[in-house]
Amino acid sequence: MSYGGERSGGGQRRPFFRRKKTCPFSGANAPKIDYKDVKLLQRFMSERGKIVPSRITAVSTGKQRLLAKAIKRARYMALLPYVVK
Repeated sequence: MSYGGERSGGGQRRPFFRRKKTCPFSGANAPKIDYKDVKLLQRFMSERGKIVPSRITAVSTGKQRLLAKAIKRARYMALLPYVVK
């Protein structure tokens, strides 16, 4: 029995491959961030109405700031809810 961290079962195990995430707002035909585009903004909100962090959605830092500002503006204009119960 080995306790040195080896796995029984033989063969080499490949490391977990994670695809490099790219920002959905950068590129040639990327959508513009606009507070009136409610359908687009809802993709970046949880079902509870919270803004999803960029480490999950892969939005770049600058675009995440613009996205958050647009979501907050849409909430203020009553296009999006603040919370969903």
